[in-house]
Amino acid sequence: MDIKVNDNVLVLTGKYKGKQGKVLAAFPKNETVVVEGVAIVHKHEKARKTNETSKIVTEEAPIHVSNVEIVCDKCGKATRIGHTVVDGKHVRVCKKCGAVLDKAYAKKAKKTAETEEKAEAPKKRTRKRSKKEEADKEAPVE
Repeated sequence: MDIKVNDNVLVLTGKYKGKQGKVLAAFPKNETVVVEGVAIVHKHEKARKTNETSKIVTEEAPIHVSNVEIVCDKCGKATRIGHTVVDGKHVRVCKKCGAVLDKAYAKKAKKTAETEEKAEAPKKRTRKRSKKEEADKEAPVE
């Protein structure tokens, strides 16, 4: 299942067709997702204590993952998901524009593209302790 929590998705079929929302929960075993503001159901809750009252609660029900499609942040279109490797990790990619959909690796992919443009040699780092030792060696002993 390629859809994860906090992804923006578009509902393709059913009563809520065309509605976009954020994924609140994903259940890979059942291949279902809970989308914010989609598939609203009413649940009756009975009073369990003497000072409580019975009430009707509205909540989102899970819908099958085949009925939603992920929305790319960069191009804003609903798209299928491709896979590629960035820094040795498999990441999800938009098939329409090629943008990285995994937010954690989107920044890394951007940085690697910038560093390829700026091919500078890294600065040599020295430890503080070694600087002190060098200064002690240079000072004459009396």
